[in-house]
Amino acid sequence: MFQTLRNRHFFFSDLFLLPLAVYASYVLRLERFALENSFWMGLLVFALCATAVTTATFRLGGVYSRYWRYASVDEMLLLMGAVSVATFVSGAVSFLLLWLLPVNWVLPRSIPLIYLLLALAVTAVPRLAVRTWTIYERRTQQGLNMQRVLIMGAGDAGSMMAREMLQTVRLRMTPVGFVDDDPAKQGMRIHGIPVLGGREDIPALVNQFDTRQVIIALPTAPGKVVREIASICEKARVQTKIIPGIYELLDGTVSVNQLRDVDIEDLLRREAVQTDITAVQTLLHGKRVLITGGGGSIGSELCRQVLRCDPAELVIVGHGENSVFTIYHELRRLFPGAAKITPVIADVRFAERITAVLQRHRPQVVFHAAAHKHVPLMEMNPGEAITNNVQGTRNLLAAAQAADVQHFVMISTDKAVNPTSIMGASKRAAELLVHQAAKVTGRPYVAVRFGNVLGSRGSVVLTFRQQIAAGGPVTVTHPDMKRFFMTIPEAVQLVLQAATIGNGGEAFVLDMGEPVKIIDLARDLIELSGLEVGRDIDIELTGMRPGEKLFEELFVPGEDYRRTTHEKIFLAANASGLVPHDLMALVDALVAAAEREDVSGIYRGLQNLIPEFGPVRDTVVGNGKQEASEAVVGTAVPSQPVYVQS
Repeated sequence: MFQTLRNRHFFFSDLFLLPLAVYASYVLRLERFALENSFWMGLLVFALCATAVTTATFRLGGVYSRYWRYASVDEMLLLMGAVSVATFVSGAVSFLLLWLLPVNWVLPRSIPLIYLLLALAVTAVPRLAVRTWTIYERRTQQGLNMQRVLIMGAGDAGSMMAREMLQTVRLRMTPVGFVDDDPAKQGMRIHGIPVLGGREDIPALVNQFDTRQVIIALPTAPGKVVREIASICEKARVQTKIIPGIYELLDGTVSVNQLRDVDIEDLLRREAVQTDITAVQTLLHGKRVLITGGGGSIGSELCRQVLRCDPAELVIVGHGENSVFTIYHELRRLFPGAAKITPVIADVRFAERITAVLQRHRPQVVFHAAAHKHVPLMEMNPGEAITNNVQGTRNLLAAAQAADVQHFVMISTDKAVNPTSIMGASKRAAELLVHQAAKVTGRPYVAVRFGNVLGSRGSVVLTFRQQIAAGGPVTVTHPDMKRFFMTIPEAVQLVLQAATIGNGGEAFVLDMGEPVKIIDLARDLIELSGLEVGRDIDIELTGMRPGEKLFEELFVPGEDYRRTTHEKIFLAANASGLVPHDLMALVDALVAAAEREDVSGIYRGLQNLIPEFGPVRDTVVGNGKQEASEAVVGTAVPSQPVYVQS
């Protein structure tokens, strides 16, 4: 009915209704319909002024450029403001004319005030009629196979989700109600949609309203809450969708297009971390930033978040051309007006090449994310771990010092603490090199440790999904094995935050919450796939692989750790004090052994460099940090991998 209405129709409506509002103002003021000539002349002057000024104000203020089928509070506030300004101006002009011209025109002083209320009514009612009809039309579309949904969360995200469904018929989704655990919201209405109860009411509401889907609109909810809601929905046999977590919604916007199935990242989600965006933007704005490993999981997310801070240039360094190509073109698409983005294919193991790259681009901030990180694979290829993770870091640090880099952040791992694997030991050696460079330069060259990253390449989650897709079994090495987990956006935000508070030589450790049992992770993934453990997919236990520990640790023995000004970041301030005095000589010997493929020499070199390196039987938790327990006596050189079926 109203689909063909345009703003020109509202313009003609205003031309007709605004003079009537002026006449009605006189009638209300004088309490009679018949007016004397003196009142008629005053009415005519004010009507002409009010109509001309109001329509002009609407034009200048953008009232005639709004799409009133989807009007909201913003449009109504704009209309109120425009009418108020127009009434003030037209009243002032009318009184001025009456004062300047020697005529017998009467304009009572209360007329503009009465007119203001009537003008708001006659301009708002036609526009609200269009909006009301649109809502009515939208809600009568129920017979068009509309999917009936419940929205869990009556906050900002849920409100935006409901509004988009109401406004967009092609989505074929109609919200029948909200669900929220806040008693103050229950019984209220949002966009005309009732808040029907709490999460425990979902099964009954699903049956009552024949609901096909529940949308979890809680971007800041911790994983425990998401897990409980997902479990309730599973028992109610209703499809569950979720909006991304707060780390994925960096711009704060929520759309139906962002809906996805509940994933393992949602079940492990922690409470939102408050990031000091201003400090990060101050550090990176207008700077030249270089990221090694820029095509990898962590590196590519670093690129996305760094570009949001408007650097002068972003240099993406990577060894694999396909990954660099992919992230480069993604960034050009996502940030068309962004700073200069330069892709560079280079291997950190080649000192001359890396030095040339840094001399050409002269970065002021370097994030070093390039590394070999697969524990079992590096056990089989120890020379590659050393040349890439240790020698590559030394090459990059030397080039950074020569290029006068102001900030240097190396992405490390919790496996570098009391390492039992080649990968962990190589990252610990790289940390020592960063601390040494910080002592030499006096600049904020720091290392940041965190645990397993969900969704990264080689993540156990990807392995489990592949095993589930193949029909199982899902293999877990040990029933008590635990790991710390973070999402990629969360890890990168905290890395950027750590970069702003580093002074040099520190090791920053990110608070990853409680460690998660790998076997629980496997069960969750099987259930999220709509399958049942033991009936559809089996979980099989295998022996622990070389280099693995039951528990990961956070701090090296001797490190004095404490919380920083950021609640989610720990600091080991004395990390640089643990650097051996003959570090460079020890690294030289280690790299030389790696280059000649001397495996025994590599292990001897690592033990000389890192005395705590060696297999451990188990670890225990004490006083808020992980501590190594009894070491296994014997050589640290592992045998070939042996997989034991339990």
